[in-house]
Amino acid sequence: MAHQTISEDHHPTLRHNDREAIGAELQAVLVTLIDLSLLGKQAHWNIVGPNFRSLHLFLDELVDAWRLASDEVAERAVALGYQPDGQVRTVAARTILSPLPEGQLLDQDVIAAVTRLLTDAIGDIRNRMDKLEDVDTVTADLLHGVVQGLEENLWMIRVQAG
Repeated sequence: MAHQTISEDHHPTLRHNDREAIGAELQAVLVTLIDLSLLGKQAHWNIVGPNFRSLHLFLDELVDAWRLASDEVAERAVALGYQPDGQVRTVAARTILSPLPEGQLLDQDVIAAVTRLLTDAIGDIRNRMDKLEDVDTVTADLLHGVVQGLEENLWMIRVQAG
């Protein structure tokens, strides 16, 4: 993969090395959010069971939120002079999330899988956010909002289990 370039004078209030490090953290978060949205659609298309309709519709809401968050993360990277890469080959090569099983997925299995995916995503993004706290509070604040949204999603999917 080509190296993302950052112009030296793109953001004069941050050192070049800091912007490079921030961009790399944002890139990793972007990959996680894109993969989360793809996995959410996979579950949405293949869910079966008595809670099909409510979970099918809820997964669409979650995917929309994850796509919005990925857009905000990518746009923050661009604002810092970093070129984000959301191509499928990049996401596939760098994701930290586990795939879903192929074929139909029982509604209770979808709840368990999305719970696991969200837990893994939140943990990873929190670690990346912590690295940025003292380097760029604006980016850290953006990631706080992402984590807040994902934690709300986690709470809402967990209550589906009954």
